[in-house]
Amino acid sequence: MDHLDYVLKILPFILSGLKLTAKIYVATLIFALPLGLLAAIGKVTGPKIIKSILFLYTWIWRGTPLLFQLFFMYYALPVIGIRFSPFVAATVAYVLNYGAYLTEIFRGGIESIEKGQYEAAKALGMTYPQTMRRIIIPQTVRRVLPPICSEAVNLVKDTALLAVVGMPDLLRIATQIFTRDFNIIPFIVAFVLYLIISSVLVKLFGKLEKMHSIYE
Repeated sequence: MDHLDYVLKILPFILSGLKLTAKIYVATLIFALPLGLLAAIGKVTGPKIIKSILFLYTWIWRGTPLLFQLFFMYYALPVIGIRFSPFVAATVAYVLNYGAYLTEIFRGGIESIEKGQYEAAKALGMTYPQTMRRIIIPQTVRRVLPPICSEAVNLVKDTALLAVVGMPDLLRIATQIFTRDFNIIPFIVAFVLYLIISSVLVKLFGKLEKMHSIYE
């Protein structure tokens, strides 16, 4: 069997792993982005108790490795009676991890808005929620797009950690085929797929940044 035939033979299995990787990726972005934004607003404008809770959250989840968090969610919590499926455990770990980083990104963006804009909105009769929704948040999103896009690309690479909780993601499937056939090609295929996905995301997010930069 030549190399091309072998690639075509294993590709459906590797793509099934890619499908799972994509599900975790999308779920993480869907939940982590609003979590980060809401937590950032809480850290900037919330009462002291909320700020303390959110500080503890970001301190813990930014200060420990994602790999440890995956192990904790899937292997440690069952010891105290909390059990998640591999998909749920992984999703929760990724969302909380990336939500913590996005919290600090959004917080920095919110605090970068000039105080005069709050005063101008107040002079126009806007309430604080209206000011945040109509003026502050739109500007914040435009300002933090570059670091958010960087985190979104990093997430593609971090999904490779799914293998540690036994999920048949792209890397785990490639590893299983390699172990079975003792052939390096599955790793090369996985490498190319990771590279293609990351490159496409970099391109897309680059266009998104340029599109919004015209409003600055």
